[in-house]
Amino acid sequence: MAQATYELRARQQTSLTPRLQQSVKLLQMSALEFTHEIEQALATNPFLEEVEDDGPPQADAQAVQTTQAIGADALTSPATPADADGIAAATTEVPAETVTELPELPDPQTEYSGDYPAARGTGDGETDVGQWARSVLDLRDHLSNELCSYRLAERDRLLAAYVIEGLDEDGYLRTDLEELAGEGAFNPPPEREEWEVALKLVQQLDVPGIAARNLAECLTLQLQALPAGTDGRELALYIVANELERLGKHDFSGLGRSCQCSDDDLRGACALIRSLDPRPGLRYAKPDSNYIVPDVMVHKFNGQWIVTPNRASMPRARLHRAYADLFRSARYSDRSPMAQELQEARWLIRNVEQRYSTIQRVAEAIVLRQQTFFEYGEIALRPLMLREIADELEIHESTVSRATSNKYMATPRGIFEFKHFFSRELYTDTGGSCSAAAVRALIKEMIDGEDGNSPLSDVDLAQKLGEQGVMVARRTVSKYRGQLKYPPAEMRRQY
Repeated sequence: MAQATYELRARQQTSLTPRLQQSVKLLQMSALEFTHEIEQALATNPFLEEVEDDGPPQADAQAVQTTQAIGADALTSPATPADADGIAAATTEVPAETVTELPELPDPQTEYSGDYPAARGTGDGETDVGQWARSVLDLRDHLSNELCSYRLAERDRLLAAYVIEGLDEDGYLRTDLEELAGEGAFNPPPEREEWEVALKLVQQLDVPGIAARNLAECLTLQLQALPAGTDGRELALYIVANELERLGKHDFSGLGRSCQCSDDDLRGACALIRSLDPRPGLRYAKPDSNYIVPDVMVHKFNGQWIVTPNRASMPRARLHRAYADLFRSARYSDRSPMAQELQEARWLIRNVEQRYSTIQRVAEAIVLRQQTFFEYGEIALRPLMLREIADELEIHESTVSRATSNKYMATPRGIFEFKHFFSRELYTDTGGSCSAAAVRALIKEMIDGEDGNSPLSDVDLAQKLGEQGVMVARRTVSKYRGQLKYPPAEMRRQY
């Protein structure tokens, strides 16, 4: 008789409570995502209300008392003592080392009531964006308005309108003329010559270079729009028509042989071509509607760099006292769904403040280590790793990663993502170290100050960095130069 063997295996696992799941979710959100999340909660949870103005301190204390009383008397869910603080049994498996809850706020005498201490716009008529926002015409609207000033036959006007609609954002016509209109749009179908006439008409509208089929045609249209007596115009037209590829390679010796002109004339023609716009349609591009909301503000006060949270642009939520008191006094049999709503409101209030606290502490640690950046700029950015911040704050590195992803810091030097301040370490010949960001800043400084007639090659840049004690390979210099959007030396050469 075969004997069955049973094997008992124990497995240790750590999971997140619903509150900690929400805490992690809120922490990794950007400011815009966080704002949307809070607004959604305000719209759906009856126990949350938005604060339109700052209330007296007594109201905050009452809100705290209400929250505590509800936690003691009203909630009937089978929670453990740890659940009251947001740490409880598992629902979703997460590796133990990836989750860290920060300690409570340092002030033991006051508890957070759910109110944000900053004023926020009420959205009244005085701040209505529609009162001051200016409508911007795009390229097609502008050309269509220009077309209205011409007296044209209806068929010709419609042909020109199809050409305008076929332009891309750069102002080029990259679609074949016969494909602009579908079958049946015209009766009889337009001949090639009719399309060419419509194209010439659009090309002569207010924006020189528009409706070109390629770069050479775009530059030619702009040169033709210049006065006939413009210095270097004719030579520039020849170069654009015949030697544009050689010009792009900065082969000035070959250009001189081809054009058979003096160095001064060639220099003037090349300068004229460089003054043209290779993408004329972009001047009418609508501004990008995306914008960045900084999470913290950094400023200098009494010689010290101070970090303050940017709460003014965020929705402010607190526990709705009237609804909470009514729920507390109710004795209905269907209290469980409402109890869940109340619990979620309490979690949200705590997790929102936890998010602010985490971001604030991480930002302060970053600013403390990057003092020289705020004083001197990119060239003084020191090496910094996530692990350093995690060790100081006694939190996990993954928590620091969440607190720095899609988070922005407004400083006197501009708005920077938190990740900008983390840069890997490069060593110097003296045994010291510098950040990769500082090396990029040095490369930028060198290229910006180079002689245009004799630009620095990547080997030259590596040698100059070595003279300053920074040992970097040529291929590393090439990579950093590419990250800075600088072309190779030959492409930067000026005649």
